[in-house]
Amino acid sequence: MIRRKCLFINILLASFLLVSCERETEKINEAEILASYLESSDSPLTKDYVNTDMPSLISAAEVKSFNDSGRIYIIDIRASVEFAAGHIPNSHNVAFGDLLTHIKGIDTSAYKKIAVVCHTGQNSGYAASLLRLMGFGKVYALQWGMCSWHSDFAGRWKHAVANGNAYTGQFTSAASEKAVAGELPFLETGKTTGKEILEARIDSMLSEGIAPAFISSQKLFADLSGYYIVHYCSAETYSSPGHINGAVQYSPCESMKLAASLKTLPADKPIAVYCSSGHTSAFLVAYLRLLGYNAKSVLYGASGMIYSQMVSNQMNLFSTAQVKNYTYVQN
Repeated sequence: MIRRKCLFINILLASFLLVSCERETEKINEAEILASYLESSDSPLTKDYVNTDMPSLISAAEVKSFNDSGRIYIIDIRASVEFAAGHIPNSHNVAFGDLLTHIKGIDTSAYKKIAVVCHTGQNSGYAASLLRLMGFGKVYALQWGMCSWHSDFAGRWKHAVANGNAYTGQFTSAASEKAVAGELPFLETGKTTGKEILEARIDSMLSEGIAPAFISSQKLFADLSGYYIVHYCSAETYSSPGHINGAVQYSPCESMKLAASLKTLPADKPIAVYCSSGHTSAFLVAYLRLLGYNAKSVLYGASGMIYSQMVSNQMNLFSTAQVKNYTYVQN
């Protein structure tokens, strides 16, 4: 009888320990591991890229200068038909999903910089951010995209700023407070180290494509309450020219740290991030989506919403002066 009781107790104890271990395992959130890794000196870039150097942009003039001397490798991620209609000399057309495989096949030591090109600089910003976070520190996004290379391709940015005052009346200087800090989104890739989780998430995002990472201002304003809106610009611009009503201010190279305000972003609600042009927000959204947030970059940023007010504040914006009319090739 005593032996049976001891056996029963041992079985109960073993079951308790097994359940306890399973619960402890369930508490491990890979997003915490990944964020800590990317903020550390152990990250592929040996620094917290998001809160130091991001975004990494290159002008059309710089691309041309480096291209003329053979010191830059140019990756164009537009659709093949658009690439054939006109592209920068010596550029390579690469599908977004193939970016990592392609860049791993390049002898990057042979080049001073690597430029990623799209139509407006926003898709390329998203792509360049992912490559940077993977450790490719020579990667830059062409600012303003092909719109800055030649007037034949400038239509998208010209249209955006020409219609960029539709929401002037819906901007305010009244501040909104950040949400209460919570937990990061729950990630479960099955990996255990920051490096492994990063690689798994990059593969997943490349397979997912670019479209889920962006939202138009029209769609955002049709459902403002459906999004946690991040004004990813300085506190000065938050006050003047102002911000979307209800938007919360987060400072570039400062706020998106575990020890700062990263965890005030909601894990259970879509997040719309905007900056002045859509460039910086595209870089940030790549990082936030890596961590599992349902974040989207607002296309063209505030330039597509309150352009004239931004001009009055002498902000760095797209204009005809940005269009260089450099030579392009077709095939």
